[in-house]
Amino acid sequence: MSRSVNAAVTAVYSGTFDPLSLGHEDAIRRAAQMFDQVIIAVAKAHHKNTMFTLDERLAMAQAALADCPNVKALPFDGLIVEFVRAQNAQVIVRGLRSVTDFDYETQMAGMNRHLAPELDTVFLHTSAQVQHISSTLVREISKLGGDVSGLVSTPVLNALQGKAATKH
Repeated sequence: MSRSVNAAVTAVYSGTFDPLSLGHEDAIRRAAQMFDQVIIAVAKAHHKNTMFTLDERLAMAQAALADCPNVKALPFDGLIVEFVRAQNAQVIVRGLRSVTDFDYETQMAGMNRHLAPELDTVFLHTSAQVQHISSTLVREISKLGGDVSGLVSTPVLNALQGKAATKH
């Protein structure tokens, strides 16, 4: 695919974001420096029993990245390549924490390339200080009353604490 030199490039970073962690934010903020626009594609995730509703996850993403004017969060359902096309985006961004992530993400990138040859996938290796963070661990630690303040941003921490308060 040829692109005009001055054409704006839009990237999509997708996930469930249940909740959005500092690891996710690291990849999104770095992508926001590379691309003209970054869309956080928040999956409806019918197959998962999420802690937060889709609207709550969208609101957390918008609040956590409010200081990045070229980042917005939108809901999506279905194939990511169809969402990317619908947004007129050109790039899928994926964060990598480990070799396990690399194996899975490489397979997904290959399949996405098969389905949409015009799209590219860019891998961003997570910064060392947030490499150990996963949404699953954040949820578990939070549910058990542990301190997750170093794992999520303030808006997400407030939402987690709000969930904990409603359970008691």
